[in-house]
Amino acid sequence: MQAAVTDGVLEALRIGVGFLWTAAWAIIMGLVITSLVQVYVSKERMADLLGNGDIQGVTRATLFGAASSGCSFGAVAIGKGLFKKGAHVVSFLAFMFASTNLIVELGLMILVLLGWEFLLAELLGGVILIGVMAVLVHLTLPEALFERVRAELAERDREHGTTEDPTCGMEGSEEFTVVTDGGERLQFCSAGCMETYEQAVAGRGSWREELRSWGGWYKVANQYRKEWSMLWTDVIAGFLVSGFVIVFVPQWVWNSLFLGGDGVLVSAENAVMGVAIAVVSFVGSMGNVPFAVALWGGGVSFAGVIAFVYADLITIPVLNVYRKYYGWKVMLYILGVFFVTMAFTGFLMEQLFDLLGIVPDLAGGQTATEQEFFAVDYTLVLNLLAFGLSGFLLYVYRHGLGAPGQYRDPVCGMRVGEDGPSATVDGETYHFCSETCRRAFEGAPGAYTADHSPPADGTAHDHH
Repeated sequence: MQAAVTDGVLEALRIGVGFLWTAAWAIIMGLVITSLVQVYVSKERMADLLGNGDIQGVTRATLFGAASSGCSFGAVAIGKGLFKKGAHVVSFLAFMFASTNLIVELGLMILVLLGWEFLLAELLGGVILIGVMAVLVHLTLPEALFERVRAELAERDREHGTTEDPTCGMEGSEEFTVVTDGGERLQFCSAGCMETYEQAVAGRGSWREELRSWGGWYKVANQYRKEWSMLWTDVIAGFLVSGFVIVFVPQWVWNSLFLGGDGVLVSAENAVMGVAIAVVSFVGSMGNVPFAVALWGGGVSFAGVIAFVYADLITIPVLNVYRKYYGWKVMLYILGVFFVTMAFTGFLMEQLFDLLGIVPDLAGGQTATEQEFFAVDYTLVLNLLAFGLSGFLLYVYRHGLGAPGQYRDPVCGMRVGEDGPSATVDGETYHFCSETCRRAFEGAPGAYTADHSPPADGTAHDHH
């Protein structure tokens, strides 16, 4: 008995780690692309335009969310900030869904682990889901309740002196404070978010110029580190849980929870049950994709699996965050709206894909226990390239190449060496991370040298 359990645990670990190995390059490349988007795509103006719940507002919220990827909890925190600032309920719900479901890294992982049909259902279904959700909210929204909660959030912040991190939407701290040129005091939740904000404000060149400087790559590396810090627990937990589910959950469990066979009622039941399993799974964000592989391997229908993937924003831990932010009534409203729209969209995707003849054939593939994950193949090559890129970004971050530090660019605060662009004012030489910063300095040197003259010995240039 003990030997059988040990063998089962080892097999579960083999499958979980094997899934992780298969998808590693997709996760890394997706997070790199996300980091580039986060650093170089301006989102401030888009955030200012999310106040209305009309088609334009929802579209902007969706695009803003897709460009602001993160874990479920991060999406909820930013959504709270948008809601407090006046965003319509439809807009901040659309933002939260897009930032956890319509993102590059998730799409690549779905493509690798589940196939192109699931990727298409995730993207097309995600857009349809947001549309269905918008209609449902407009028909059922208790506006008085949400306006009261919005006012209570603002009052609570005033009473407790709470400030919001402008980078991530989390609660700010006195320890990490920046005073803007206009005299406004901004508080951040961590040194990383404060540094990200300072870099965003300081970035004045085009993305091409930025990526030709160490300062630009440091911004990407810092954002990449932050993305991993938000997601790594979900990713590891999701892959390990999937292995244990595949090995230790007997087939009769799936047969009893999910109806078998064909037909509209079977598809609808599977979609509803897929969302219900997601609620109690405690696995959110990207971690639910490997869990979805386990469901698919257990014979759950296409509707049930894709509905499960949609439902990372209504797991029990995330629902508890809604309760803390908004209270029980709003939490239950969000749960109801998302549950209905996610289950309905999963059901709709199966009906549409069945009509088009592109529902994938589960019987045609290998089971997880039959798969050989580690071999000399394209996965090995892609993983080596991805690990190399990840190592480069880690090296840039750990060595502070272009980061604020010992020898600073007076315009953006990046760490620079003496071999880059430079300019001399009143006998003092200033060094820059890029030609963009040098041109900005030469255009108004007084703005960067007044009361901030570099020390004569050439040591730290602290211009901030």
